[in-house]
Amino acid sequence: MTRPGGRTARVRAAVLRAAGDALVEHGFDRLDLTDVARRAEVGKTTVYRRWGTAAGLVADLLTDMAEQSLPRTDTGSLIEDLRANARLVQRTLVDPRQGALFRAVIVAATCDPRAAEALHRFYAVRIAEWVPCVEQAVRRGELPSGTDPAEVIRAVSAPLYYRLLVSGDPIDRATADRAAEAAAAAAHAGVYTPTSSPN
Repeated sequence: MTRPGGRTARVRAAVLRAAGDALVEHGFDRLDLTDVARRAEVGKTTVYRRWGTAAGLVADLLTDMAEQSLPRTDTGSLIEDLRANARLVQRTLVDPRQGALFRAVIVAATCDPRAAEALHRFYAVRIAEWVPCVEQAVRRGELPSGTDPAEVIRAVSAPLYYRLLVSGDPIDRATADRAAEAAAAAAHAGVYTPTSSPN
């Protein structure tokens, strides 16, 4: 699908920026389309006609975030690829705006099915972007045949999101590297291959 250009693109960019600002400041439960329209300096009828609800706005914001995400790093080494992935997640989560935005979006997803669907789609896109680094590692013989690439990528970021949403512990570069190394070690050990059926 062709992305809109001209005024349509400018209006979308302004509204999504304003929606992100409002989410960071007030959270999903106080996200108001009229306020977003005011911040974006566009007519509120435009916002209501195009996005309809706060959940619709969050869904499009996530789509835009997926479109803007940095492409996968390809170093030719599984551990270096996974470290690059972990460090990208780490930088995003500690960023004052992006970290707060992700927290707000995740809260939205817990209470609104449309926001949840958009969040799942966002992460499916990001995981798919990094899956090839695991597939290449399998082809190089670094990992056992049958390794589930998506599970390896999920394992890299899961400890970082746990710190963001649950424990509140620092999310620094050493933590990111440790998450990557743990995922790589588990993958090498065959943790992410299909288990044999019990006898």
